[in-house]
Amino acid sequence: MHSFILSAPRARLVIGPVRVAQNYSAAQPIKRQCRGFSAHEYYFVSLFRATLQFIAPARENRPLDMPAEKTQPKPLSGPLWRVLILLGLSVFISYIDRSNLSIAAPMLKDELQLSASQLGVLLSSFFWSYASLQLVSGWLVDRLNVNWVFAAGFFLWSVATIAIGLVNGFFLLLVFRLLLGIGESVAYPSYSKIIALHYREEHRGLANSVVSAGLALGPGFGMLAGGLLIVRFGWRAFFVLLGLFSLSWLIPWIRWMPNPKSAVHLDKTAAPSYGALLRQRSAWGTCIAMFGHNYVNYFLLTWLPFYLVRERHFSMYSMAKIGGAAYLVGASLSIAAGWTSDYWIRAGATPTRVRKTIVAGGLAGAGVFLLLSAISTPYVSVALLMMGIGCQCISSSNIWAITQTLAGPYAAGRWTGLQNFVGNLAGVVAPAVTGFVLERTGHFYWPFMILTLVALSGTSSWLFVVGPVREVTWSKPVLANLPLEQHLS
Repeated sequence: MHSFILSAPRARLVIGPVRVAQNYSAAQPIKRQCRGFSAHEYYFVSLFRATLQFIAPARENRPLDMPAEKTQPKPLSGPLWRVLILLGLSVFISYIDRSNLSIAAPMLKDELQLSASQLGVLLSSFFWSYASLQLVSGWLVDRLNVNWVFAAGFFLWSVATIAIGLVNGFFLLLVFRLLLGIGESVAYPSYSKIIALHYREEHRGLANSVVSAGLALGPGFGMLAGGLLIVRFGWRAFFVLLGLFSLSWLIPWIRWMPNPKSAVHLDKTAAPSYGALLRQRSAWGTCIAMFGHNYVNYFLLTWLPFYLVRERHFSMYSMAKIGGAAYLVGASLSIAAGWTSDYWIRAGATPTRVRKTIVAGGLAGAGVFLLLSAISTPYVSVALLMMGIGCQCISSSNIWAITQTLAGPYAAGRWTGLQNFVGNLAGVVAPAVTGFVLERTGHFYWPFMILTLVALSGTSSWLFVVGPVREVTWSKPVLANLPLEQHLS
């Protein structure tokens, strides 16, 4: 008994279940000793154990730097592949729907006789409702059936897209752009919830990379094909056809949506509050990093066409080819990065090392290559631009895998909503700051410099603010109600 008390302060202490030992083999003699304790000795050890819970809490038995055990890859089932393809297609559609107004802006402005300020309000109004409702959407997907919440949001934004092609006047356009943002606000919380529930850790890199590939292909397709379709059929027909195509996505989704009963992780714990999320340092870290990532993303979505045509003097046709090719390359690299990250983890590396290396390295590479593209000759600039967009897509492949692992299936929706709320504030800041600086300086050097600094800030947050990539313990077990042998085993 005395040897147990003297050795305990030197031991590695892990609670929940509690193990007082430097390693597993050291724990066995202690466990065998406990079986022979008298009633008062048993009570003393229980009291000592409860004290240790307060002075030495820990959350994982395996040291942070110990690699995970190598596991046999378990291939995704056919139903999960169908769900994953539908998720990738949905984000592809959503990014065309949210960017279609900027593609149609020249024709729409002339036909409806909108002022430049009115057009600016319409372009930014999507982010007003989209960003502000992320917290509500995160709460909804954690409280209700995520499959049907996502379907309802998809239906709303598809109808709003059709309506924009049918209405006249600034006010109605503004209303339906706001409705578009409301509908799309459920998308990313739903993606994270579905992936956290139905996809294991070793498959989340691939699953999220498919979503990221859809994100990259949407703007690329919109820039390349959207302009050609509008020229041929007009902007109204483009909106109506795109909305009808969006609605058709709901047919296979209702048929093949994942069965909640087949979830890998079942919801047995109440979702934590937003207050609990805000007490997590990693939550703040992912929000800061997401802002840095989205600053780069929305800078490219809003200013890349203008930059290529006005600063680099490419034709509209060349601009469309460059933009489309860059995002196509980015989508391919995103899927490759997702597959590589999963393979690396199955080979024994920790999710912390794998996920952080990819997201931080990709975001830093995007900032550096894009800055270099701004100071290079036009054709070298195109190559560096493609490398920067490629790095951005590599980074995006593992962002939500980190969030899903940290939050777990119980909090994936709310954590994603919080992170996406902060991240999408960059959709308001990046275009406005770029326009202000461009107006003052007359060229793109300083906007690219600001982009690089913000990207490197996001990189630092991934590396130094976000903690180990492992699930947060949201609810503590009631240790007093567990037998002693469960604590020490």
